[in-house]
Amino acid sequence: MKILSAEFVLSATQPAHYPPAAFPEIAFAGRSNVGKSSLINMLVKRRGLARTSNTPGRTQEINFFSINNRIYFIDLPGYGYAKVPEKMRKKWGPMIETYLSRRPTLRLVILILDVRRDPSEEDRQLLDWLRFYRLPFLVVLTKVDKVSRNETALRRRRIGEDLGLSAAAQPILFSAKTGEGKDLLWQEIGKASTPV
Repeated sequence: MKILSAEFVLSATQPAHYPPAAFPEIAFAGRSNVGKSSLINMLVKRRGLARTSNTPGRTQEINFFSINNRIYFIDLPGYGYAKVPEKMRKKWGPMIETYLSRRPTLRLVILILDVRRDPSEEDRQLLDWLRFYRLPFLVVLTKVDKVSRNETALRRRRIGEDLGLSAAAQPILFSAKTGEGKDLLWQEIGKASTPV
């Protein structure tokens, strides 16, 4: 997709603050520091659109971005980082589940995992929610430039098995550094966001 515009719209913690459900929405979810913001920035060719940080747990609200005034990208708060205050961690689960269960224009959830790490309990819980609400999802493994090709293939297969993914739903390999997987990911986003 040719990116003509990519703009931050707003941050929200509850449905009353969400923007009008005017466009198809693609949500990005994953553990803190897994590379969500870097992935979004690479997709839209805007270095600072989604704020990146070396400090896990910086995204603490649901961030809405308008892409070409036709799709919303949703950056969900990262989960699973121990140094975030307990009160904030307890809010994240309900905040994310509320968004997933109540947003009528949500078309696809992209679950992002670091190829070097095994899926966490929080990753599995999120997948359980997605399956429960019958939401389409896609698993993307980031940071593939940091491991060898052989290790990447092995990790992809192992993570797919761990998450119970079918042969047709194997994770997409992605690197924000090299752009690997970007075109394939845009294809999936395009399919999901096409009006029915």
